Amino acid sequence: MAKYDIAVVGGGPAGLSAAYTAAKSEAKVILFEKDESIAQNVRTSGVTWIEEIEKFGISKEHYNPIKNYYFISPSNEVIIKGNTAKSCVLNIRSAYQHLAFLAAEAGSEIMVKSNVINVVVNSENRISGLKASTPKGDMVIDCDLIIDASGFNSSIARKLGIVNEWRRYGIGAEYECYCEIVDRETWTLMVGRQYSDAGYAWVFPLSKNRVRIGVGIGRPESKADPLQKLNSIMEKKLKPLDKMGKIQPIELHYGFIPNEGLRGSTVFDKLILVGDSAGQTNPLVLEGIRYAIEFGRLAGEIGAKSLPWNSDKASLFDYERLWRKRIESKINSSLKIQSRWIGLSDEEWDKEIEILRDMSPDEFLDFIKAEFTVSKILRLALNHPKLAARQLFSMILER
Repeated sequence: MAKYDIAVVGGGPAGLSAAYTAAKSEAKVILFEKDESIAQNVRTSGVTWIEEIEKFGISKEHYNPIKNYYFISPSNEVIIKGNTAKSCVLNIRSAYQHLAFLAAEAGSEIMVKSNVINVVVNSENRISGLKASTPKGDMVIDCDLIIDASGFNSSIARKLGIVNEWRRYGIGAEYECYCEIVDRETWTLMVGRQYSDAGYAWVFPLSKNRVRIGVGIGRPESKADPLQKLNSIMEKKLKPLDKMGKIQPIELHYGFIPNEGLRGSTVFDKLILVGDSAGQTNPLVLEGIRYAIEFGRLAGEIGAKSLPWNSDKASLFDYERLWRKRIESKINSSLKIQSRWIGLSDEEWDKEIEILRDMSPDEFLDFIKAEFTVSKILRLALNHPKLAARQLFSMILER
């Protein structure tokens, strides 16, 4: 039986980041990824924020910078124009494989096409290892700590009976397309019933003639199929597709993201949950890549430090304390806003996007990134009396 200090399950940004910092801390690390390659299946549209992503060593060769933000509702449209690019659309494959190379360079062993079959527990019912199906055959390893970065499925925590399936989540379908006419500095969000039931649609440019066009739908609020909705938008060439010339899909992406808030606990004896497994996603635009990298690195670092104490829950608790301090209140406030958005009619959406018209790019980005500090929300409410920021401010005070 092979012996490792830390086993990471999942080769997305959370798992790769955890493997990287754990290996840098001189832990012996193995990572299992069930797909045949890192980022083989793209399950996210890749929108994130340049300042954060560059702190993690992901340079401009891995993303398309975005300056402008365009919103379309059934009878309204608003564009917010910026002078500098602050958002971006990631090239998921190149960015995630960059994270994989960092993890490999630090000393992590990465096993692709390797599916974890079961968690091994000892006679005291404590985690002691994993059994996995790999290209080298079935493999049983002994390890002191498991980091569950398996994404939406939270596969390790669910195998152990620690967590339940997500009750509320987003389901998205997206085509990556050749597009004749692309404004590569502008991403677009489309709202209203013709675009999505309980969600939104998007156009995110990736390069000169390459865009991602997708639809996200909230469950259980709607049972609609996002792919059917997406096909309808493409066939009818609804705004802004009507001005984009020839559009030809070359890839289909399909994915799930939790939309329920945070797990009640993310540390247990010999186990850490991180990324989508932990519910670490921004509910406003259902993006979590930056959190996955940030808290993946935190999980790997604290996991390595916990090894002399047998990685019991107490030795891992700093991970939970630190990430909750960083984002818990922001996510809780975002959930309240999102729950209001879910039920808006087409007419209400027309009014809702109108409140964005007078916002500066920085004000908008603070809002959409869920940077709900008291000072920022108060300033927003004072500068824009018609904005629902007064309501947001009362939410902040209730936290």
